[in-house]
Amino acid sequence: MNIAIIGAGNVAWHLAQALATVGQQVKAVYSRTPKSREDLASLLPGALPVASLDLLNVPVDVVLVAVPDAVLATVVDELHVQPGTIVAHTSGSQPLQVLQTVAGARTGVLYPLQTFSKSKQVDFSHIPLLLEAQDEQTLNTLKVLAGSLSSSVHVVATEARKHLHLAAVFACNFTNHLLGISQQILQEAHLPKELLQPLIEETVAKASQQDPYNVQTGPAVRRDANVLQDHLRMLQGHPRFQSIYELLTQSIQVQSSEDGLGKGQG
Repeated sequence: MNIAIIGAGNVAWHLAQALATVGQQVKAVYSRTPKSREDLASLLPGALPVASLDLLNVPVDVVLVAVPDAVLATVVDELHVQPGTIVAHTSGSQPLQVLQTVAGARTGVLYPLQTFSKSKQVDFSHIPLLLEAQDEQTLNTLKVLAGSLSSSVHVVATEARKHLHLAAVFACNFTNHLLGISQQILQEAHLPKELLQPLIEETVAKASQQDPYNVQTGPAVRRDANVLQDHLRMLQGHPRFQSIYELLTQSIQVQSSEDGLGKGQG
């Protein structure tokens, strides 16, 4: 298929290259920043950096809008495509209907459920790709496109996709922030972050294989008051970290009470 990419951020960067790798033809890359669109287009054989969202003279089958949620509606309002072109956004939290202002377009969603950073390559072959479309014909085309990228393709309506996005924020974004805090604590104690790696890997593996609530460990679920107070004392120089520690401790204890867990946990 011939494709245009709108955006040059983390998602667009990886998605465009993945499409090119599997033989899809990325014909155009748009970004408001000239260097960004030129840098991404330079990685894609045959792709042209374009400075306008008027794509009426750009013959493509699919336009993928991979921009931040905060600017999605603005970008879409400026977008013009040839009649019958599929326009799909990549957002986990925005509805299909946000695309309805694109005159003559067939609309859809192609949401890759993964975290992306330009500094790290990802393998698209197993990334869940969540699809939605205005009609069966559009959906079938998106299925073919998504299937060329990944073996994990799912049709998910807007509300379900938004719940997946919410769950992903907890599983990924919040977890990453907590890992950052843990690394900062180690750095300040002049300890190598690598010491935590086996623990992190085992935690993720166990939570993936079992109910995370049922395998919760640590001083909060044990209600070890002495350890909890000592940790809060150690965090006196970081009031924000203290607040997070107290909030998560309370949440763990409430959950363990509801589940009938408590003392005896590791």
